[in-house]
Amino acid sequence: MMQVLINSHQIETASVSFQEWVTAAVVNELERFDDFLTRVEVHVSDENGNKSGARDKRCQIEMRPRGHQPLSVTNHDESLELAVNGAAEKARHALEHLMGKLDARGNPAKMAETSLDDEAARESRDALLEEEFLEKEQQL
Repeated sequence: MMQVLINSHQIETASVSFQEWVTAAVVNELERFDDFLTRVEVHVSDENGNKSGARDKRCQIEMRPRGHQPLSVTNHDESLELAVNGAAEKARHALEHLMGKLDARGNPAKMAETSLDDEAARESRDALLEEEFLEKEQQL
């Protein structure tokens, strides 16, 4: 079971409910890697302290995969919620990438299959973006 540690220096919202929310947000994104991760450290900070500023909330997530070097992702955003959610999503993508590399290692057929899947996903995403763009154009 993955252990999640929260470090929230400089942030007054270091309450139990805040820590529970951050833990839940991270676990929600990374739960499928539960058996692969030994520990996840979440560092949340406000880079400007008491001053306001755009994208001054920072969330760094360090992941410790079993038998591999640690991975780290960082996200800056306007609010703690956006920073944490963005970092958790980046962490999931980083782990998916690592798992994909491990699955493809030594198996050329798997590697080819992975690249075809990536291309299909990219085409699907592009089609959705085009559809969304056309809908917005029609509304204008």
